[in-house]
Amino acid sequence: MVKLRAKCILVGDAAVGKSALSQMFRSDGAHFQKMYSMELYIFDSPGKEIFAEFCEKMWGQPSVVCVAFDITSAASFSSCGRWLERVRALSQGLQVPGVLVGTKSDLSSRREVETAVAQEWAQSQGLEYFETSAKEMENCDAPFVCLAQGFHALQNQIETA
Repeated sequence: MVKLRAKCILVGDAAVGKSALSQMFRSDGAHFQKMYSMELYIFDSPGKEIFAEFCEKMWGQPSVVCVAFDITSAASFSSCGRWLERVRALSQGLQVPGVLVGTKSDLSSRREVETAVAQEWAQSQGLEYFETSAKEMENCDAPFVCLAQGFHALQNQIETA
């Protein structure tokens, strides 16, 4: 059996729901039951600027990236580009599969970021887009499953090259 280990960097502004999303994913161990063992190490980064330099040292070389924002906060969405740039700067030109996650979809009545706008931005950055609600336990696995599949596909490309 081959073990694939991926380092997932989970970034975004403070209080967008990164820790809740990560916790919801980790609480269900029913994923990746294939002929291989997938280990996804999730680095849940603090969203405050004061910790940025420390986080970048801790991240090292990322395998995949999850950029999160709160759909009720246009400011948190505006920060996504900055977070993605930081992670990509560490990747040293290597391809890093990624997702953009709009959190707190249960608060859609207070939405400040439209789904179509987030999807368009994600696509322009080569990311898949997901909306989740940790509170309602909705769609929390999908972004990480997508990341694992993207990492696995990339590893297969490397092996066959």
